[in-house]
Amino acid sequence: MVEVQSLTKRYGNITAVDDISFSVEPGEILGFLGPNGAGKSTTMNIITGYISSTSGTVTIDGFDILDNPKQAKMKIGYLPEIPPLYIDMTVRRYLEFMFDLKRVKLPKKEHIDEVMRLVHVGDKGDRIIKNLSKGYKQRVGFAQALLGNPPVLILDEPTVGLDPKQIIEIRNLIRSLGKKHTVIFSSHVLSEVSEICDRIIVISKGKIVADAKTDELSAVISNNLKLSLIIEGSSPAVIAELKKIPGVKGVKKLRDLNGGAAKYTVDYQKDSDIRRDVFSAMVRIDCPILEMQSGNETLEEMFLRLTKEKGGKTDDSNS
Repeated sequence: MVEVQSLTKRYGNITAVDDISFSVEPGEILGFLGPNGAGKSTTMNIITGYISSTSGTVTIDGFDILDNPKQAKMKIGYLPEIPPLYIDMTVRRYLEFMFDLKRVKLPKKEHIDEVMRLVHVGDKGDRIIKNLSKGYKQRVGFAQALLGNPPVLILDEPTVGLDPKQIIEIRNLIRSLGKKHTVIFSSHVLSEVSEICDRIIVISKGKIVADAKTDELSAVISNNLKLSLIIEGSSPAVIAELKKIPGVKGVKKLRDLNGGAAKYTVDYQKDSDIRRDVFSAMVRIDCPILEMQSGNETLEEMFLRLTKEKGGKTDDSNS
């Protein structure tokens, strides 16, 4: 649905986006994650045709955004970080104006009613936009992006400046939109991408430093996985038995606990699943497992490590 190939954007001697490539499949919610200044907004602006690239291509449902801009843009609904609202209009009048501007071919009143209902502003049609809360203004921005039922939605930092209740509402809205649209969702807020997105691309200093399914990101970017264990019994015996398990690369005792138990971490190869073997090993030596859980890096830890250790030599101060 969306194909980005060897995309580069330079401003003089500054490289904002540095030879990145990725694709987004129909119905997928892609999180585009990176710190401020990583190149996220620049990439989004190129994908939507707002600015041109220095080199590389972007195709939307087979249409090149530069060679066939009209056909490509008809496939896109775009919500920039600051929604493009005419605040002295009513909600309905604004959506009617945008409907005409986009030359949507659907039945006008019925389609606008449907979009307003979808984003939960159906009872705000006669309200002046400037009198709405920021959360409702954001919803109106979503509504204009949905006019014409575009198959691709591009959302640039859609929850910036919202309060916690509004953020939850917008997250739920994005999840519901992902059922019928391909969504590219840009953010630097880790909790948002982990809760909303099917897949995460991490960008740092204009380069892609990770690309994986949300629940597989840790395994993809790390050679080892970790298991955190609380086990009751003799520590030397526990450690010796754990080290015998195929795939285990290291065992570390963290600290003693009450009742003769201790906490351990076990590093193991990412193509192994050692949990059953750990259970069987502890049964053999009569050392009960009181707790077993993944000890892998959190999304926050991975994000900080990736954006610190990897990336290009230049930065994009405009994001």
